[in-house]
Amino acid sequence: MQRYFITGTDTDTGKTLIASALLARARRDGLTTLGLKPVASGCENTGVGLRNADALSLMAHTFPATDYATINPFAFEPAIAPHLAAQRAGCDLGLERLEGALAPALAEPRDLILVEGAGGWRVPLNPEENLAELASRLDLPVVLVVGLKLGCLNHAQLTAEAIQADGLELAGWVGNLLDPGFAVDDTLYQANLAHLTRVIPAPCLGVVPRLTEASPIERAGKAADYLHLPRID
Repeated sequence: MQRYFITGTDTDTGKTLIASALLARARRDGLTTLGLKPVASGCENTGVGLRNADALSLMAHTFPATDYATINPFAFEPAIAPHLAAQRAGCDLGLERLEGALAPALAEPRDLILVEGAGGWRVPLNPEENLAELASRLDLPVVLVVGLKLGCLNHAQLTAEAIQADGLELAGWVGNLLDPGFAVDDTLYQANLAHLTRVIPAPCLGVVPRLTEASPIERAGKAADYLHLPRID
């Protein structure tokens, strides 16, 4: 069984797309999967409770299937920073409570379990704790999603350094093209990818182009074509 924490260089880097695609890739290889989104803000109020689009994508690529509350135990409606959404909801969003909520799922005998963070590496949970500390407490190797756009070289190197400074293994990184203009000049694009390969001390698991498929599930399936999994024993 392999377990990884998925983080990004910033918010909206495509963490969910890449996490879902890695789960889809694992399913092609006949592996069992579980995608977890411990904390999600920006949820929709539905007839069956709050639902988050990112968590639903992970749920769609989880096999065998499990219930929504297992995948996303802390869901908040406002599309704001999770610690502020939790405050508004009167919820104690602390590391001990998060770890306890995830423990049963992480103990399941799945071949691949991915825990997706929120925003970037240092997203706060409360005034004293942040989500990076959850990855540390769970001792999870990290997969870094680099949103390929102007500024990503700095963001990627700083995030990789922070992950290592926290004593965690950086298991790999994925480039996800956010700005099509970033790849217009192929010579510069390849030079940027080469630089990322040099400064990120972990293998590249793939580079995903800008995808136009209509649904998140379709995009994840297509993105899986460009990825390979971190090591699976």
